[in-house]
Amino acid sequence: MTGSQDPLLQPFTLRHLTLRNRIVSTPHSPAFAEEGMPKERYQRYHEEKARGGIGMTMFGGSSCVGPDSPSVFGQLDVGTDAIIPYLKSLTDRVHGHGARTVCQISHLGRRSTWNAGHWLPLVAPSRVREPAHRGFPKEMDEWDIRRVVGDYAAAARRCRDGGVDGVEVMQNGHLPGQFLSPHTNHRRDGYGGSLKNRARFMLEVLEAIRESAGDDFVLGARVDTDSKLADGLRPEESLEALHLMQEQGCVDYFNLNVGRFDNDFELGWFAVPAMFQKLAPWLQTVGLFKRELDLPVIHATRILDLATARYAVSEGILDLVGMTRAHIADPWLVYKLQSGQESRIRPCVGAGYCIDRIYNEGDMVCTHNVATGRENEVPQQITRARKAGRRVVVVGGGPAGMEAARVCAERGHRVVLFEASGELGGQVLLAGRAEVRRDILGITDWLAAELGHLGVVVHWNVLADEETVLAETPDVIVIATGGLPDTRLVPGAEACLSTWDVLSGTPVSGDVLVYDDHGQHQGASTVDQIAEGEARVELVTPDRHACAEMGSSNFPMYMRRFHHKGVTVTPDYRLRRVEHDSDRLRAVFENEFGGGKFIDRVVDYMIVEHGTVPNDALYGALRSHSVNDGVTDYGALLSGKRQPHDGAPALYRVGDAVASRNIHAAILDARRLCQSL
Repeated sequence: MTGSQDPLLQPFTLRHLTLRNRIVSTPHSPAFAEEGMPKERYQRYHEEKARGGIGMTMFGGSSCVGPDSPSVFGQLDVGTDAIIPYLKSLTDRVHGHGARTVCQISHLGRRSTWNAGHWLPLVAPSRVREPAHRGFPKEMDEWDIRRVVGDYAAAARRCRDGGVDGVEVMQNGHLPGQFLSPHTNHRRDGYGGSLKNRARFMLEVLEAIRESAGDDFVLGARVDTDSKLADGLRPEESLEALHLMQEQGCVDYFNLNVGRFDNDFELGWFAVPAMFQKLAPWLQTVGLFKRELDLPVIHATRILDLATARYAVSEGILDLVGMTRAHIADPWLVYKLQSGQESRIRPCVGAGYCIDRIYNEGDMVCTHNVATGRENEVPQQITRARKAGRRVVVVGGGPAGMEAARVCAERGHRVVLFEASGELGGQVLLAGRAEVRRDILGITDWLAAELGHLGVVVHWNVLADEETVLAETPDVIVIATGGLPDTRLVPGAEACLSTWDVLSGTPVSGDVLVYDDHGQHQGASTVDQIAEGEARVELVTPDRHACAEMGSSNFPMYMRRFHHKGVTVTPDYRLRRVEHDSDRLRAVFENEFGGGKFIDRVVDYMIVEHGTVPNDALYGALRSHSVNDGVTDYGALLSGKRQPHDGAPALYRVGDAVASRNIHAAILDARRLCQSL
């Protein structure tokens, strides 16, 4: 299919605004705002998507319109004129590359916290607490309603003054949706009761925005089609509300989704499902609504590949397809489509790390595209070195080693990679053995394909030693040999298995205990895998709850599966020793808060997850042969400068060969080091 025929590459008009193609990134908060303003990092993130060919980059997820709607996950503050020059800079940069912009504006209502920002009470249509943020809102008086409607209008005017092409009002879960849903609206006045009354607030907001911003300004609404709540907004009511908005004549498009995000489970299961969910889970549901509407429809939930996106547009299910997380993984997605490089698009694997970071009060990063959000320090596009052709030897074919080899090859160097096994992937291969994490293999599949495209020489089944490496007469050596399971954390633990053992296929049965002192996927996915069989499984952790290092897009999935499979979860207990008890094992634990309270468990098998220890013997052996004694200059690394070591060979190590971390950290190590070689 040529570009002129591809339905995804056809232009589309919203109101007066022409988009160059059908692919958009829907509003989200990357938590890059600084004091509520979209400064350089925020602007650069969206500019990159425009450079990469996107039709429209929608930004400002849940941007706060008023003082009693404080930020809880790094949103923009559109409640002040101070934002206008920053919006102008952002839109100029995006428009300069041919893309359009829409900012989502919102009042969070009960979905915030009173003890942030100005410490004002939360407001909502009724006094119904939201489980996620735990605040008890004030029931809004009519003067509150008038004030907040005015806040929306003022926010839209600021966006227009900042050169933004339009705004989107967030309904579901936020204040307009809280009015619309009978679950959160118990009012007996003109804003409660019938659906028409419950929709009144949303309609007043839309009318005020249109009056404030004018006719040549795009206005959209994000609306949930089904709250998935017994006493919530039902599909037929959602459709009726959409018809009311459509008939009003103020709104230009609908951004439709399914479900809500009032608690961890609902967020990870409905709103932003991770890799355990099927692709595009709500596409057909949204399509049913599309048939009943006259206005254009956007939808974005887990549409990660161009085949699904193309189907959605060509079949008339969507007018514009939201590929939000797909653009976090590869902001040059559209360019690669247009230039015949669709096979080189870096895939979103649905790891959920981007979402988990935000909801754990961090900034958004992608599990395997470490340039996203760091575009000024770690460019998305790798440039060829001025002095290309250096001889680089990489030892280890996990994500760190593969990224090191990829980046060095992109820089024009001659790269040789030694892998001890017959397959590239390292620990990612183990992770992908778990049923719920199979999609994680997309990370190393993409890296392996890139190495092939770039002509990297890979020596399989070679356990490289000093002689092997030095025989290549390298200019640079990168040790990416990873780590090995750390099970010897207490006396007797050598009798335990590791999570690696189980994920590699070692059978266990009977009474099985998994001690997880890591809190990441390794322990949880092992528990889930064992519980598929007949074993009786208990998960013990010293943390306050299981999966302590995960966020809202992954934690709920594991806990749901644990409950359904009968897994016993015991938090707050630290392993002290393991003993043999006849042909079984006895594990002794001490309560973290109990002041000497101990429990023991006698089991058939015990598995320990305590991270990894660096597999760094080769690194140690090569230090004396290197010009830099294996030292990495952090100042140069963090400033994007080359390592200040002349002569050869220079020796470096990356990933878990340095310390036990995660996929993102391993890839970032390699990228920062090698992008300046």
